[in-house]
Amino acid sequence: MTDPTEVLDCRGQRCPLPVIALARRLPELPVGAVLRVLADDPAAAVDIPAWCRMRAQEFVAAHPDTTAYDVRRTH
Repeated sequence: MTDPTEVLDCRGQRCPLPVIALARRLPELPVGAVLRVLADDPAAAVDIPAWCRMRAQEFVAAHPDTTAYDVRRTH
């Protein structure tokens, strides 16, 4: 498991709000940083990896037991 640089708590928010929060926060972190997004909306399991593909960011891991998703800033 990758240790996150920061945790973004989006629990209780419906998509697309967790993805919007991710898109706003990730550019503020240094390249190589890992942002862990906590999101309990089932759509986040699809939306966050899709956003990473569209934005050329690295989707590191999904942690279904904790509804956490790790994203590494690549550029």
